[in-house]
Amino acid sequence: MPARLTFLGTGTSVGVPVIGCDCAVCTSTDPRNRRTRSSIVIHTDDVTILVDTGPDLREQALREGLTSVDHVLYTHDHVDHVVGFDEIRAFCWRREDPMPLHGSLHTLNTLERMFPWAFGNTARNYVRPAPKQFDDFDEFEIGDVTVRALPVHHGVSPTHGFRFTLPGGKSIGYLPDVKVIPPESRSHLKGLDLLIIDALRDAPHSTHMSLAEALEAASELQPVQTALTHLTHDLDFVATSARLPSATFIATDGLTLDFSA
Repeated sequence: MPARLTFLGTGTSVGVPVIGCDCAVCTSTDPRNRRTRSSIVIHTDDVTILVDTGPDLREQALREGLTSVDHVLYTHDHVDHVVGFDEIRAFCWRREDPMPLHGSLHTLNTLERMFPWAFGNTARNYVRPAPKQFDDFDEFEIGDVTVRALPVHHGVSPTHGFRFTLPGGKSIGYLPDVKVIPPESRSHLKGLDLLIIDALRDAPHSTHMSLAEALEAASELQPVQTALTHLTHDLDFVATSARLPSATFIATDGLTLDFSA
């Protein structure tokens, strides 16, 4: 079986449709304009890695038939990436050992502060976490996948993107929340098979790349393909896709990509 990546969610922090909004995208009948909060899952023969636990995790897992997770990897501690933490219980019920949670020290500390019942001597052990800290530029193995943690600028919270090297050598960069990619991080993101990058909207934003900024970054990094994620309701799937360069596409909820050796 080839390695697979599934986009569980491709939306911004409020999702699409936005509550109370009657814009053309929020009222669209095109399912490609429905965007739950951003997350991916990577499957290989050896391991299943979930990246982030947003507020839509239960819905996403049921939609995709996701019944088991071996490791959880966190980009940062913003609510739209961590607040579905409690849904990890369903995956813990199907395993004997604690669930490895990979994150920066800042993110792991936030998780423990937000969900104290799951950590320490007083834990009721519904989630049974096994925190595993990584530092900037650390490279580590999760099953047969090599992960490198790449610091990026996104507001005040320490935030990381990841470079995944899959069995067989295919490479994926995942940067769902980013405004600026520092030079040393960029050096690990050149020539990827797939770059997944934040492209919030057309208008500039203080903590996210705009569509133009994301396309500029992709042009410099020269991946084989680029997928745009973390999109607001300002970007209609069909209209925006028509403006994109070749080998660049909008990621949609439920999209699965196979990576053969």
